[in-house]
Parts: sequence; structure tokens; C-alpha cells
Amino acid sequence: MSVRPAWEVREDGEPTSWYTVRLAFPDEAFVEVLAVVSVESVSVEDVRARPALSLDDLTVLAEWIEEPLVEWCGGGRKSPSAGGPAEGIAAGGSGARRARPVRPRGIEGRRLVAEEYRAAQARGADPVLAVMRTTGHSRRRSLSMIAQARDAGFLTPRHARR
Repeated sequence: MSVRPAWEVREDGEPTSWYTVRLAFPDEAFVEVLAVVSVESVSVEDVRARPALSLDDLTVLAEWIEEPLVEWCGGGRKSPSAGGPAEGIAAGGSGARRARPVRPRGIEGRRLVAEEYRAAQARGADPVLAVMRTTGHSRRRSLSMIAQARDAGFLTPRHARR
């Protein structure tokens, strides 16, 4: 796995950086991603893969590249033009990585997912999106976490909803 800086642009003093992330596999398969890193977010701009990725693979792509990208940007390496540590995913320029919030696991994590889900329902908001925002996970992973909270008894069963 390799991460290479592509270019960087500064707007109002805030850096936005593009990185090429390449995952190579022993059978000559590869995934190459152009990732855009700014103070607010990390996003994928382009994906090339051989063989083509399935939709399931695309949903986990962020998890595949997150660690090497965070390591590159937050691990003290130099940004392409700034000459200092890359702050693309730093929170407030402090050098700390901006990643998913630390959430408890296990039963306590399920309880917190259920609380967020119910709070969003009470506000009239989409509860799945609320869980996604809170956990930083994809829709698919958030739905799985909601199902685990239901199985643990923190949410009503789906068939009992009215």
C-alpha cells in the first residue's frame, strides 16, 4: 500500500490536499484512489481498480485507505508544498487526526446508538443518518449497529413499529 501526494491548494489559509493511494495485491489486482483531504473532510474523488470493484467493495473502500492516509497526513510526513506536517485531517490544526469519534463498544456502544436513533426520531430527523453522523460509519455499518441495538433490546423490533 502506498500514499503519494498529488498536489495541494491553500484557500483562506486552509490547505486542501490530493493524495494518490494505491493498494496492490499479489494477483496483480490493484485499487488506485485519488483522495481529497481538507480540514473539514476526507473524500474520494476518483477510483480505478482492476478487476472492477463491487458495490460492497466500494462501501468498505474508505476503511481500506483510512489508516494509510491518516498515517501519511497526521503521522508527521510533509505535505507536498507546505514544507510542514500535513494538516489535511487535523482537527483545528493541532496535528491530531480527524477520524471517527471514539465510541464505546459492546453493550454500551449499542445503548448509545439506540439513544441517538430515538433522539433523531423524536426530532423528526432520519435516525439512520443521525447514527451515521454520530459514529462516522457508512450507512451499511450504521444499519448493522442499529440491528445490534435492536437485538440487544434497546430498540423496538422492526415489525412492532407503527
